[in-house]
Amino acid sequence: MQNLSDRLYRAEQVRELDRIVIEEFGIAGHELMARAGRGAFEELRRRWPAATRIAVVCGAGNNGGDGYVVARLARAAGLYVDVFATTAPAGLRNEAAVAAREALDAGVPVHALPEALAGFDLVVDAVLGSGARGAPTGAVSQAIALINTAGAPVLALDLPSGLDPDTGHTPGEAVHAAATVSFIGLKAGLFTGNGPDHAGTVLLDDLAVPAGVYDRLSPMAYRRHDVAALGPRARSAHKGDFGHVLMIGGDLGMGGAVRMAGEAALRVGAGLVSIATRPEHATAITAARPELMTHGISGPEALAPLLARASVVAIGCGLGQGAWGWALLGAVLDSDRPKVVDADALSLVADQPVQRNDWVLTPHPGEAGRLLGCTAAEVQRDRFSAAAALLARYGGTVVLKGAGTLVLDSDGPPEICTRGNPGMAGGGMGDVLTGVIAGLAAQGLALSEAARRGVCLHACAADDAAAAGGERGLLATDLLPHLRRRVNQ
Repeated sequence: MQNLSDRLYRAEQVRELDRIVIEEFGIAGHELMARAGRGAFEELRRRWPAATRIAVVCGAGNNGGDGYVVARLARAAGLYVDVFATTAPAGLRNEAAVAAREALDAGVPVHALPEALAGFDLVVDAVLGSGARGAPTGAVSQAIALINTAGAPVLALDLPSGLDPDTGHTPGEAVHAAATVSFIGLKAGLFTGNGPDHAGTVLLDDLAVPAGVYDRLSPMAYRRHDVAALGPRARSAHKGDFGHVLMIGGDLGMGGAVRMAGEAALRVGAGLVSIATRPEHATAITAARPELMTHGISGPEALAPLLARASVVAIGCGLGQGAWGWALLGAVLDSDRPKVVDADALSLVADQPVQRNDWVLTPHPGEAGRLLGCTAAEVQRDRFSAAAALLARYGGTVVLKGAGTLVLDSDGPPEICTRGNPGMAGGGMGDVLTGVIAGLAAQGLALSEAARRGVCLHACAADDAAAAGGERGLLATDLLPHLRRRVNQ
């Protein structure tokens, strides 16, 4: 079985796992709640050992029950703890009611929601569990606002209140946590969309349920957070063994995009990279990076011999959406070469949709919206559904970029890359990713695998570059030396 921490589930799947544990493996719901509260309290002590004043904000469901367990354990450990409840303990049911009664019996003070939370070292968010949907209202909305304005770090139980567990969307106000302890199975929404901004560091507590429970359900997605090695090269290797990338783009004024993509393909190990660009850019690109074989072309006729020699084609970086770009894209689509399609080429494809299996599409949310005929905001509300719709309409492999980049093809569940950082929000990052994917495909990886590995390699290199110099001011070309180092590990 894949590592449990790499398996991502929908909320309804986790509820089904919970049911299996209780009904088929005979572990009582109250025992699971006790384990959840204990695990969360232990994480609290590990992460914030100096915290002595704890506020636990509890909702009306089982998530609130977990919070009451944390409060009881904090009291027993000699910490100062207050519970602030959206629903009075008398209004709770089932296991949550039992947990609240045990906390009260242990001397934990329980209060209605105050005007403000102040004077606490740590706040525990136990308001909403994974069953909640829609924008929070009433006392729940008030509780979330109190948590976010408390001026203390937040530990969220299972997921930050207000975050959709399946999509990472926040339809209203949501808790901003420093860390989230997710129980039994990781919820997919923690890792994409707004999830990373709200969840902080995500930890899994499987509550010691039997491993056989997880054999009963397939996850909805997997996460990737490291780069699989390509393996050593033979001493007798030559450049022809590692493929030939043809990189097409660089309309007038945009020659830098195609140059960055070409150099990225070289840095991840492509044997040869040819650039097809406007004649006005050819000399400058050759002077800046002579290893790139740069060809100035005015139209598709000059592209034919370059296509014939290529093992993989990447098109779109600085391509423009004028007649020149249209003509070159048409020639690429008429060819039988594997393709990576990005940037302006995606906008051109959106105008004349076609389905095929020999390409990787790499849209950001805005481009995905154009491909689907909707807005970027609609894409972001449910990135999984958007990626699935792109795959159904266009085929091949889809890379939906953004926080928690998704990679999806027809062979299995989507994969989420959980590496990367906000420093990547800058011009040229997508061009470098296009080059990375094309360079890996040129070396013999299937397009889908090149996309999966390439996305994570690109994100890891960005994390390396940010660690070396900070996120703010990170340039796309700063990734290049880290790509080379990563791909050789």
